[in-house]
Amino acid sequence: MALLELQDLRTHIYLEEGVLKAVDGVDLKIDGGEIVGLVGESGCGKSMTALSVVRLTPREAETVGGRILFEDQDLLTLNEDQLNELRGRKISMVFQDPLTYLNPVMKIKSQVAEPLMLHQGLNKAEAEAQSVHILNAMGLGDAANIAESYPHELSGGMKQRVLMAIALGCDPSVLIADEPFTAVDVSIQDQLMDLLKRLQQERQFSCLLITHDLGVAAEICDRIYVMYAGQIVETGDIHTIFDYPKHPYTKGLIQSAKISRTDSEALPYIPGEVPSMLDPPSGCRFHPRCDQAMERCLTQEPGRTDLDQQQWVKCWLYE
Repeated sequence: MALLELQDLRTHIYLEEGVLKAVDGVDLKIDGGEIVGLVGESGCGKSMTALSVVRLTPREAETVGGRILFEDQDLLTLNEDQLNELRGRKISMVFQDPLTYLNPVMKIKSQVAEPLMLHQGLNKAEAEAQSVHILNAMGLGDAANIAESYPHELSGGMKQRVLMAIALGCDPSVLIADEPFTAVDVSIQDQLMDLLKRLQQERQFSCLLITHDLGVAAEICDRIYVMYAGQIVETGDIHTIFDYPKHPYTKGLIQSAKISRTDSEALPYIPGEVPSMLDPPSGCRFHPRCDQAMERCLTQEPGRTDLDQQQWVKCWLYE
């Protein structure tokens, strides 16, 4: 049984120009102790999906349909007090930009201690002492001094580790990581990826990793969901998706991510852009960019085709 499952999730953003269907019928599930990737181009709805799970969507957004099942409870039915009890204790989130989510005028120890005081009942002194141990577990060797620092005194990689410390301090069952490696250079990215893998293996939490980087997904994830224009178009285990991709969009993403080529070869890319969800294309939303589009793709939206127990695709080529 899935630990976390999204069923036909729909989140709309209400703008002056109209209704933007950012998340439009998403089905996704995460089992206990696995890392699941949600991949796709910028603007396809990945981050809004994550924010919908923890119900932290922007004021102009609203989840209008579907279910979010966690431990057999629909999170969309919970009130704010129940959600606050859940966030940080059972489901935590790591964001892309630490500067946005770390308080610039609070010491690091106070920020790591806050969820410990809220969810574990520790007093301030106990929580701040525990924060040093948590920072050390995040690979921050000089944890005692870092605990006394302010965010602006730390490097980008150190700030990202602090965010992970805050998120994992209460040993949640599920970690949602939204592009956690994007704001750092490649060498620090590798270190953070190794840290996440090690912590996940040690603590056995489940993880939803949101990324546009298929290389990152291949390195960390057990399974992948491929998202395009607010919808999941394909899913499968990591080896199946990379070795036997089915959807033309998935194939394009994988081809674009490959860097082994001769100097005379053009860098492969997917033509066009992700369509505006204010006015998405009719039929299959990928058809304006697809070199295999058929007549029915222009008018009829494909349903889900199960290829085996692990892989399914939404594409008329596999009806």
